[in-house]
Amino acid sequence: MPAHRTIDVNGIRLHIAEHGEGPLVVLLHGFPESWRSWRHQFGPLADAGFRVVAPDQRGYGRSDRPAEVSAYSILHLVGDVVGLIRALGEEQAYVVGHDWGAPVAWHTALLRPDLVLGVAGLSVPPPFRSAEPPLAVMDRRFDGRFYWNYFNRPGVADAEFARDTRTTLRKFFFMASGDAPGAVGVEQMLVEHGRGWLESAPDPEVLPPWFTEADLDALTEDFSGGFTGALNWYRNLDRNWELTAPWHGAVVNTPALYVYGDRDPVPAFTPDLIAALPRLMPSLRREPLELAGCGHWTQQERPDEVNSALVDFLSGLRG
Repeated sequence: MPAHRTIDVNGIRLHIAEHGEGPLVVLLHGFPESWRSWRHQFGPLADAGFRVVAPDQRGYGRSDRPAEVSAYSILHLVGDVVGLIRALGEEQAYVVGHDWGAPVAWHTALLRPDLVLGVAGLSVPPPFRSAEPPLAVMDRRFDGRFYWNYFNRPGVADAEFARDTRTTLRKFFFMASGDAPGAVGVEQMLVEHGRGWLESAPDPEVLPPWFTEADLDALTEDFSGGFTGALNWYRNLDRNWELTAPWHGAVVNTPALYVYGDRDPVPAFTPDLIAALPRLMPSLRREPLELAGCGHWTQQERPDEVNSALVDFLSGLRG
């Protein structure tokens, strides 16, 4: 089991879980998750000779939750990874991210390639900056129904999700999983006007075997302080677009791995990009790894395949 402690990074305190010895691997969770999303990776990566550290990122779990929305920009999030590597006494690290953690990992490699020995992203593909601010694009494309736009309405999603935290998380994890019924597509990402996102989401009587009642209990405790800090990441999407203007057209040149599930609505939303990744990002060490029957929660739904891919990738880079 990993050990736990809190460290100071960039003026805030981050809770971390750590296990193993060797070259540092930083694991970055997504929304709505915590360090626990990597519970199946600590042992195999440590056994392969790595020092594994998974923080609760800012706004999540037992880490600090700054009040200002602007404190959750991509530069703050990358800065936390950079500060974490230094605070752990290391000069370089491998960085792995899932969901929102993937853009943080990709951007850390993009902005600080001197610190990142290798980068892996699960579910969310590498960042290619759009020509327009993303919220305006999605607002126009989906008539304001895309979940990014819903999350940007002050206090609205915060209140919906906090009314019954356990039910919120149960619905989130089931509806985006490979076990949920129905077709996979953008419809899962749309919120009808005047309704909440989770009103029509399926609520399973029995959880899938990879996400137990104990897992749900622990994650519910992680969100006992509410969802606002986590939602503030989405409220910086346009700010991130502005801040990353100097890197428009840049690509990640750090050795990279990308893994996704064929029932994940996120890559299903961008199939042309996934197909073009080997051409767009030559630093990929293999074709994007598609996991059959896997939904959005990649490393939890398919831990054995993900662990094998990560150990092969990281061990190959380590030589």
